[in-house]
Amino acid sequence: MIKIIMFDLDGTLVDSSIDITNALNFATGPYGIDRMTVKETVSMVGEGLTRLIEKFLGEERAAIVPEVLERFVGYYSGHLTDFTAPYPGVPETLQRLGNYRKAVISNKRECLSRKLLEELDLVKYFDIVLGSDSVEEKKPSPKPLLKVLEFFSLQPAEGVIVGDSNFDIEAGRAAGMRTIAVTYGFRDISSLKGADFMIGHFTELAELLTGLN
Repeated sequence: MIKIIMFDLDGTLVDSSIDITNALNFATGPYGIDRMTVKETVSMVGEGLTRLIEKFLGEERAAIVPEVLERFVGYYSGHLTDFTAPYPGVPETLQRLGNYRKAVISNKRECLSRKLLEELDLVKYFDIVLGSDSVEEKKPSPKPLLKVLEFFSLQPAEGVIVGDSNFDIEAGRAAGMRTIAVTYGFRDISSLKGADFMIGHFTELAELLTGLN
């Protein structure tokens, strides 16, 4: 029986693509680097902020990663929800799932994840919020998921993870949990084939979980 649902954040609960792109372009502005489009940005999102900037700058600009990261965090923390909003049906569905424990496991830093959820009035739906710096390893490692299970004294069979990327699916499978991929997020559907289930709209989640139980 499913007792806890773990959610990815960006690309699953919220569409944060414009604000992340704006922060990335602000951070790299002084260095004469071409501006990123939203499509280009979301293709690299998922492994955390540091890795995003490392991939964007490349090895030839590795020396400026720390200062670009500092500029990114400084700007982004003040512009988390300029354009970011929950995907359709997210607040209503989270409300319907009130009988389940719920956690957010993001590869975004915990303070930024929590602040974003607070600004969108979503944090009230979750029992715990973990970010990339909450555990010694981040997704696709299963460690953040196992930490949540341990916190609630639950077994892997009692949990499910919902996400939009292969990192979520790989983490869930490694933790021994069932996995649900959302096809509307940042990743192409081809990267989600390892998921146990797929949904095209967040509102489908409640019915799917009812069937699993």
